Amino acid sequence: MAKQKEKLRVLGFGDNVVDKYEHRHKMYPGGNCVNFAVFAKAHQVGCAAYMGYFGSDEAGTYVEEVLKGLGVELSFGKHLEGENGYARVTVEEGDRIFLESNHGGIRGKVPYELGEEELSYIKTFDLVHSGNYSFMEKQLAQVQELSVPVSFDFSDDSSREYYQQVAPLVTYGFCSREGTEEEVEAHLRWVKSLGPKLVMASRGEKGCILYDGNRMYRQASVPLKEVVDTMGAGDSLITSFLIRYLDGLGCGREEESAIIKALDYAAGFAAKTCGVEGSFGYGKAYK
Repeated sequence: MAKQKEKLRVLGFGDNVVDKYEHRHKMYPGGNCVNFAVFAKAHQVGCAAYMGYFGSDEAGTYVEEVLKGLGVELSFGKHLEGENGYARVTVEEGDRIFLESNHGGIRGKVPYELGEEELSYIKTFDLVHSGNYSFMEKQLAQVQELSVPVSFDFSDDSSREYYQQVAPLVTYGFCSREGTEEEVEAHLRWVKSLGPKLVMASRGEKGCILYDGNRMYRQASVPLKEVVDTMGAGDSLITSFLIRYLDGLGCGREEESAIIKALDYAAGFAAKTCGVEGSFGYGKAYK
């Protein structure tokens, strides 16, 4: 009997926030790395974990409570006295608009230290995901030394210098990018030259473009009759692509086929996210 393929173990390492929707007076759990863990859990991976700091206030307690309820592994979710990260948000015609943030709260002021125990834990995963607002740039080199693949979500405001610092430490690089197709392709070629295996730019309604060093893959977005909220759509696109892509490779699928099938699936999964309030729901009234 053939040995059954083990399910993926994936880790979101970095930010957790609440998104405070002022027009609804509700806060929703989120943050790029929390969203990654939650969306990965929805794909029934072997383990979906979050590693990072929670603040001691109501917001931090609530994010942790929701993650526990969803079955996200939190063995290295640690606590700090102080304000959890938050962003003030509103929505106009379904599109989320950020008003301001507290820059990660206490998490943005205290570096997450990776000791021997933490590094041993990270080594048990098939993929570690982080992002531009995680404050984990200095820890990426330590993760890379473990030979664990790293995915990373760059921001609209990531500078060229930031890319040059971080991209060489990344296996799979993601960003959202406006501009013409030629401009997006030029950006992807440049980021790929810095070291990642795959790079992808999401373009909202225009879909996304992925580059593997040989071919530009284009994926159209899935048309929607109604958009409730675009919050988390990019994170769901990234997560669902990575899970399906890695699963495909694990099943022996050829690289090109794995990319094409994963992109098609991810477009549909991301579209469904736009029908949910917040990144993945669980809104709670706040004072």
